Amino acid sequence: MADHPRFSAQTLSVLAALEADPTAWLHGYLVAKQTGLASGTLYPILIRLAERRLIEARWEDEQPAGRPRRHLYRLTGDGLIAARTALAPAAPKRRPAASRAARRRLATEGGA
Repeated sequence: MADHPRFSAQTLSVLAALEADPTAWLHGYLVAKQTGLASGTLYPILIRLAERRLIEARWEDEQPAGRPRRHLYRLTGDGLIAARTALAPAAPKRRPAASRAARRRLATEGGA
């Protein structure tokens, strides 16, 4: 995977929306609703991510009645790695679980 520059906050929100279910194809309107981004911000981000081969895009297979086909997006393998790497610093830090010995000591001392 090529080295990618840091992502903007808006791009990170798009990556987070796509990373939530990396195998699912999401249409732009759904990504816009999940991220709160306007189309004028969202679609240039999607285009740039596609140009960098971090996402793949395709049209819906069939034309639904009453509306045009939608463009669908999902992360590529490289995109999933880039998304998880970029989003990792923002993820809440988990406290390490207490060791078995520490839990046993707490239990015998009347702790939790």
